[in-house]
Amino acid sequence: MSPIRSLPRSQPERQGIASSSIMRFLQEVQDRSLELHSFMLLRHGHVVSEGWWTPYLPERPHMLFSLTKSFTSTAIGLLVGEGRVSLDDRVVSFFPEDMPPEVTPNLAAMTIRHLLMMGTGHAEDTSGKMQSTDNWVNSFLNLPVEHEPGTHFVYNSGATYMLSAILQKVTDQTILEYLQPRLLEPLDIQGATSESCPRGIHIGGWGMKIKTEDIAKFGQLYLQKGQWGGNQLIPESWVEEATTKQISNDSSTNNDWSQGYGYQFWRCRHGAYRGDGAFGQFCIVLPEQDAVIAITSGVNDMQDVLDIVWEHLLPAMKSEELPVDKESSEPLTHVLHGLSLEPPRFLSSSALETSISGIEFELEENKEQIHTFSIDFTEDSANVTIENNTGKHTVYFGRNEWYQGIYTLHMRQENIAFGSATWQDSNTLLLTLRYVETPFCVTVVCTFNDGSLQLQFRQNVRFGNEEPKWILGKVM
Repeated sequence: MSPIRSLPRSQPERQGIASSSIMRFLQEVQDRSLELHSFMLLRHGHVVSEGWWTPYLPERPHMLFSLTKSFTSTAIGLLVGEGRVSLDDRVVSFFPEDMPPEVTPNLAAMTIRHLLMMGTGHAEDTSGKMQSTDNWVNSFLNLPVEHEPGTHFVYNSGATYMLSAILQKVTDQTILEYLQPRLLEPLDIQGATSESCPRGIHIGGWGMKIKTEDIAKFGQLYLQKGQWGGNQLIPESWVEEATTKQISNDSSTNNDWSQGYGYQFWRCRHGAYRGDGAFGQFCIVLPEQDAVIAITSGVNDMQDVLDIVWEHLLPAMKSEELPVDKESSEPLTHVLHGLSLEPPRFLSSSALETSISGIEFELEENKEQIHTFSIDFTEDSANVTIENNTGKHTVYFGRNEWYQGIYTLHMRQENIAFGSATWQDSNTLLLTLRYVETPFCVTVVCTFNDGSLQLQFRQNVRFGNEEPKWILGKVM
């Protein structure tokens, strides 16, 4: 089977979408200060609009967070299609070596179907407590199951991990190894990566990285009911079942998180469905409009992104081809090519630099676990050396410009990041570090005063609402 290497391109109007509507969508993104990293719109199987906010690029993968779950679901669907598991198989039957001393009736009743629909019966997400030991399967099976499986929805990333563990137990392959010939190669998804648990099982509920066009291909595959290049990659029955409401969730609000849940896919308003991940990673499929939207971003309110999709893009999708509108299409092309997340720019230098360059500051005990901090200023950059529990790290920040490097400072693995430095005033230096394969951007506020240093680490998006604290440093 020959892979389709890239999706065909077309003009918006040829596929029934006015360029002016896409312009309004992009303007709304800017007006609401939404930090999108990439955007791709498909109609009738063609990419009609695409853009990346520099320094994010088409060839770079992006962290998916829980959008990973939809790929895990797909792997299970393929495994079911091969007759190797059934949705009604009991979870405990796969792990006799990890059974708790007493198997409660609710745990005994839990099936693969319940894992898929987030109806395991747990009262809360198990993923945190599951990671308390190196054996996540054993931890999961030993947690209380308070409700009868299938009766109670709880968004539960631990359930998705168990799907990955079941697949690996049955196939002796990780999810990506299993998907490689069945999904990734036919779609020409190259370089996909996944995080693993301490025992080498892909996490399943989060941890994948792929490119924006790969997300779009995945959505298009589902829109085409599992067909790709004349081949049925995923059983059509699975696509239908996985994207249909299988369990009710919060019905108290009329937003896109209360429309029901399928098998690791969310139902949306307007007859759509999606896979999504924290901080604005989206694969939105609109069957009635024959459209797919792929988005990566770093936003705290994901509903904001969906709202402007429904407001500007959904009504723009017409049934007939539209006349070419050069007055809108040419400016749209210009805007898409010029999308950028610029570094903060205030003052490029300060007279204070000569007195603090190379000086090492010892920091008070802090949550960031940083012990020492120093900056060496050059003509073009501010080079920061930090010592933490893992050793010394030097990070390079361009003066009022991005400087590319590869760092592990805030990450478990090496990640590409762009750093910039600017003086907010004569005593306050802002250091910005943007990890361009993730949603994360870290800003370090450095205030110097009479031989002392105050640091504050701010992040564009984060789990939880804890406010960043100031860290005091003194010259060593």
